[in-house]
Amino acid sequence: MQTSHQCAINLLQIKAIKLNPSNPFTWASGLKSPIYCDNRKTLSYPEVRNFIRDEFVKIIKEKFGNPDVIAGVATGAIAQGVLVAQEMNKPFVYVRSEAKKHGLTNLIEGEIKAGQSVVVIEDLISTGGSSLKAVNELRKAGCNVLGMTAIFTYELPRALEAFENEKVELHTITKYSELLEAALENNYIKDEELETLKEWKNSPSEWSEKFE
Repeated sequence: MQTSHQCAINLLQIKAIKLNPSNPFTWASGLKSPIYCDNRKTLSYPEVRNFIRDEFVKIIKEKFGNPDVIAGVATGAIAQGVLVAQEMNKPFVYVRSEAKKHGLTNLIEGEIKAGQSVVVIEDLISTGGSSLKAVNELRKAGCNVLGMTAIFTYELPRALEAFENEKVELHTITKYSELLEAALENNYIKDEELETLKEWKNSPSEWSEKFE
């Protein structure tokens, strides 16, 4: 079984990803969605957690070589990033969504130096906004960001375009299209629900409006 497919099955089995096209979830943005993803759940399952860590390490070595530093995007990817950094025996830093309002007001926590090469770990790619913000903060600090790797991507056109525009190479362990295949094969969804789930990916805002 392909790694991407196995990862998708793992996420469905532990309910890190839930699919409900007829009774959609509401995201923090207010958008209605037939899918909800909480990859922090993977940390509670050692077998899944180790699988993800090992796949991250494999991707980094194959696609980015030997970076100086591993960075995580707060807060969802901090633990994932630490696991990878520990396995690779690399320094670890994480990037906040906004600067602390006290102390040193850091955006990047941990020690990093201009000129160092960095791979960024993310748990989930939705629109790509917060992920790319972290990349840009590392670039402002003088780092050479080799790219980003994440557990899962919704494959939203908006995100794909954003990564391309920012010239950030992205590799994920699994993705939305693979998830749908795994969900159908393992009876998490029915045939008639598949088209609805595909329709959402192509135009999330329009799809969401149907439930307002």
